[in-house]
Amino acid sequence: MFSKSEAKKLREDYWISFGKSYPKKWILYHTKIKDFSFKFYFDTSHALVSLDIENKDLEKRIDLWQKMTSLKSVLLEDYLPDAQFEEYTYLENQTEISRVYVKLDHVSIHNKNTWQETMIFMNENMKKFEDFFEDFEAVLSN
Repeated sequence: MFSKSEAKKLREDYWISFGKSYPKKWILYHTKIKDFSFKFYFDTSHALVSLDIENKDLEKRIDLWQKMTSLKSVLLEDYLPDAQFEEYTYLENQTEISRVYVKLDHVSIHNKNTWQETMIFMNENMKKFEDFFEDFEAVLSN
């Protein structure tokens, strides 16, 4: 078990190391679509690369979600065959969002032996998400 400060230091070390290993300017929040963003997540049990639709206006969120689901077969066949679609999921702060994600289990930000595998997973899958977004940005932003 790690103290809060040790756990914080490990998280900081991981993200610094990831940034140095993959010094790319990711799209992340810069999609030009309100509340539509790409995210990295890594905790003590798994890692995620996700596309989150967090629009508080339910109609707008549903509209974006319908656009994503209309492209589901393309995303699964050509980009991310393991992507999971969750129309309704909750963040830690209990905010309801819609999410498309790929997940890597059995890794821990507290275990440096899993960091390399996680970095490769995050880099490869975010590249695929970004490729998909660049190819279908016009569809998603209309």
